[in-house]
Amino acid sequence: MTRNAATTTLYALATCLVIATLASLDVRAEPDELKVENVYVPEVCDVKSKKGDQLTMHYTGTLKDGTKFDSSLDRDQPFTFQLGVGQVIQGWDQGLLDMCVGEKRKLIIPPKLGYGDNGAGNVIPGGATLLFDVELINISDSPPTTNVFKEIDGDKDNQLSREEVRTMVSEYLRKQMVEAESTGAGDNEEVKKMLADHDKLVEEIFQHEDKDKNGFISYEEFSGPKHDEL
Repeated sequence: MTRNAATTTLYALATCLVIATLASLDVRAEPDELKVENVYVPEVCDVKSKKGDQLTMHYTGTLKDGTKFDSSLDRDQPFTFQLGVGQVIQGWDQGLLDMCVGEKRKLIIPPKLGYGDNGAGNVIPGGATLLFDVELINISDSPPTTNVFKEIDGDKDNQLSREEVRTMVSEYLRKQMVEAESTGAGDNEEVKKMLADHDKLVEEIFQHEDKDKNGFISYEEFSGPKHDEL
């Protein structure tokens, strides 16, 4: 599914805030550390993932109690994003480096590398440890990173208002719904619900991004791509 850079980033800031986990590992680490287990590694691995690559993944996410909060397998549609530029949570940006196509991993992501003390709406509670089963489907070169902040900042005042973010979220969700209906790719009821509750979604984005709680997301606070080139 083709998306422009702005909607791709909002997919990370919105969808992954609302919807985005594994068995016990033999890895010994402190509770606040990222844990990674290689479940399967292909015998032949000519290329490994690195920062800036575009990755296509299948994944299933659960909480520690086994509650599944998201899975690309349920939608039969892998997730594509650019690694290392803030389009996904830090646990993914760190835990998916040096990965081979076909490789499967299990990740245990502490709150500080996930959604922190705030959580993500009613789906991921505050302070939650996230557990992911992931499989790398494809690695490809990514085009230069677009300045997504600049694209969302309609009035060019170097900060994002709720109205600017609301407009982008609404446009993205409507596009998702149209694409789902045109391709017949699974149930789009979740997208319809998100569209109906998009004001709540905007508030969750601001809770995550507006660090100083002044009602705007500044250039410094914005965690998505902000440069025309890497």
